[in-house]
Amino acid sequence: MKNKFLHLFTGLVLLAFATSCGEKNETEVRNYRIVGNTIVFDEPQRLEGQKSVLQFTVDPIENVRIGFIGLGMRGPDAVDRMTYIDGVTVNALCDIEPDRVEKVQTDILEAKGLPRAAAYTGREAWKELCQRDDIDLVYICTDWKNHVPMAVYAMQHGKHVAVEVPAATSIEECWQLVDVAEQTQRHCMMLENCCYDFFELTALNLAQQGLLGELIHGEGAYIHNLEPFWHEYYENWRLDFNQSHSGDVYPTHGLGPLCQAFNIHRGDRMKTLVAMGTPSYNGKKIAKEMMGVDDFANGDITTTMIQTEKGKTLLIEHDVYTYRPYNRLYQLTGTEGFANKYPIEGFTLLEEKLPAGFLAEGQHLNPHAFVPADVRDKVLSEYLHPIAKEIEKKAKEVGGHGGMDFIMDYRLIYCLQHGLPLDQDVYDAAEWSCLGELTAASIANGGMPVAMPDFTRGDWNIVQGYKHAE
Repeated sequence: MKNKFLHLFTGLVLLAFATSCGEKNETEVRNYRIVGNTIVFDEPQRLEGQKSVLQFTVDPIENVRIGFIGLGMRGPDAVDRMTYIDGVTVNALCDIEPDRVEKVQTDILEAKGLPRAAAYTGREAWKELCQRDDIDLVYICTDWKNHVPMAVYAMQHGKHVAVEVPAATSIEECWQLVDVAEQTQRHCMMLENCCYDFFELTALNLAQQGLLGELIHGEGAYIHNLEPFWHEYYENWRLDFNQSHSGDVYPTHGLGPLCQAFNIHRGDRMKTLVAMGTPSYNGKKIAKEMMGVDDFANGDITTTMIQTEKGKTLLIEHDVYTYRPYNRLYQLTGTEGFANKYPIEGFTLLEEKLPAGFLAEGQHLNPHAFVPADVRDKVLSEYLHPIAKEIEKKAKEVGGHGGMDFIMDYRLIYCLQHGLPLDQDVYDAAEWSCLGELTAASIANGGMPVAMPDFTRGDWNIVQGYKHAE
């Protein structure tokens, strides 16, 4: 009997030890697991009948009929920009507030001699807009929490979708966008306007022509003190979101242009990230004043490091609280050159990488400094991206963050009208948006590495090199 109890006791100890070891290596925590020392989110399998939309195209749409949802801070300008593009018809407008719809009707459409659009108002009216049979594209400019429900519903009703940044606010939402785009075979483009900034496009062109050598490191950010604007967000949705969410909740302005330059899911992929956040000081103060709360989840500064499958690194920063000058960083470091947008636009280039006769006779470049102002200006002019060159004058006349918003809309319509793959696909939307929840998980676990989901489900290496369709 004594031996039986001894064996039973020993067995229970071994079982407890085995269980504790298993929990140490693979512990269920919220909606992710910790495997070894890495946070891993589930990656659902592609369902039967669901097809990839990598390099996806549809038949050309000669006249793109658009319905706009959300006419607050961003929507009216989007409607206005579209009126400058040939082959576009604004067929429907929707907002919770009727006066916003009416203002766009009178101040934009009627003022330009264009017909009034169908009007939808109320919190659920957007569904009626998506159900119309005379709309090709639904353009979403609402608060973040409504992006995915609206985009999903629109695609399920046969519409292509353009959605403001970030496209999604959680990993689950990212997968929803990917799965529904694949199921419905509809375009879903995130409206990341910074990819169309003149400097970013020029730097991308330099990199793609080899003047920077092999890109090995990039930096991007959204550093923008929103103190003057917090009161302008409808029903305080943005501060409310930040109050309850840690991590980099708004990463795409800095990340998007880098991902294009580093060929993400076009020969490389983001593999692992680690993130850290400061305590909340200014954010907590603002929330106390505006919301009467004492807790604030979002740190004043969030810093994220990402490593790609090929070992390259990206640094991303988020700060909408401190008194720093506006800054998206945007740096490309290559083996033979460097591009930098903030706070000073400049390049470091090797003389031998430039065409013969590019430099003045007797002029030499210092590899430890930015090129002189005259060389920088010549680089910005002669290496201006072909897309920017094509539409530069009109873009600067129409405007929208210096013209980059108009270039973004122009490219979206151009690709739809010519049956081309969009510059940004649904996998970009998911990859660039997923940092919110991934960085929060890393921060919650003391800066633990996080395995980044592969939203292409293994197809990240099929296309070799990012390029704009022509």
